[in-house]
Amino acid sequence: MIQAPGVILTLLSFVLVIGPLVFVHEMGHYLAGRWFGVKADAFSIGFGREVAGWTDSRGTRWKLGWIPLGGYVKFAGDMNAVSQPSAEWLALPAEERAQTFQAKPVWQRAIIVAAGPVVNFLLAIVILGGFALAYGDVRTPAVVGQAIPGTAAAAAGLRTGDRIVAIGDRPMDSFEDMVRYVKIRAGERVRVEYVRDGRAAGVDATIATQVQRDRFGNEYKVGLLGISPTDPVVVPVGLLDAPVVAVARTGQIVRMMVETIGQIVTGRRSVKELGGPLSIAKVSGEQMSLGWDAFVFLIALVSINLGFINLLPVPMLDGGHLLFYAIEAVRRRPVAPEAMEWAYRGGLMAVLALMVLVTINDLGNFGLWHALSGLLRTG
Repeated sequence: MIQAPGVILTLLSFVLVIGPLVFVHEMGHYLAGRWFGVKADAFSIGFGREVAGWTDSRGTRWKLGWIPLGGYVKFAGDMNAVSQPSAEWLALPAEERAQTFQAKPVWQRAIIVAAGPVVNFLLAIVILGGFALAYGDVRTPAVVGQAIPGTAAAAAGLRTGDRIVAIGDRPMDSFEDMVRYVKIRAGERVRVEYVRDGRAAGVDATIATQVQRDRFGNEYKVGLLGISPTDPVVVPVGLLDAPVVAVARTGQIVRMMVETIGQIVTGRRSVKELGGPLSIAKVSGEQMSLGWDAFVFLIALVSINLGFINLLPVPMLDGGHLLFYAIEAVRRRPVAPEAMEWAYRGGLMAVLALMVLVTINDLGNFGLWHALSGLLRTG
């Protein structure tokens, strides 16, 4: 077992993950805004009181906030949370009003808002493409190397040489597809379709739950079918193929996120598995201690996560703005300010409730609640 990284390395790693990703996200908004002629009043990394900053020749205040958990771009004319025209906005001189966010057509506002998450996905694609160039693409066939004795695969009668065609109606093109599918479905009963000696067959199997412990002592419950692969097949990836491989990998990660969230919503997965900033900090330190490859890969995963979450149709997030713009485009008029205000209040409450939940989970993962219960029992 590797010793857990210290507090200083953990904090440094967290800043090196979150800081650049927030900067890239907000830079997407900023550059799209500049492209359409929208003036930016402020560009902030972090929230709260300004620690350091400067004002450029365009009048944009670039600053660092003392709470490094996000950031924002404040465009000219953003005088309320819902970014809608107000009496104060109408009072601006025509030349100034033309440079505000509200003055732009709905399709331009949508592009400006979507640019942040899109840039997060593009960054992840660049990183994953670099890994594909450096290490190739693993494409091990979906063939049973061995049905491990005592596992669900062995109990189902799978044998060496069986080619897995589908699991749970999901086609399996590679062994890696099987691993991704099974890993997040512990305890589920699935149909395994396979080909043996040229003949198609199928069998039902229940995916087992395996508790795995990583090098730092963290425990994870994952699904296990009990199939070991044949010899791994690694295909070299060229410069032109790297983006294709990276986009495919990004799509697979997003798909797993969607399926995992669906399992939480339907109760098949515990909400205790949701993590927040403290968990990200902990994992950042651990991955940094494993080397730059692991750390950079983590940045790609968090970037995808950041882009995905921001596209959820929740008011206060980019996806919430895009939802309102879609409604505006269909109705050919904006959503009523009162309706948007109530929606944003609800969205804010939902985001705050989620932050409280993930913080409670994070503190539990750090052992705080267990320690407190021990103190209460002995007290």
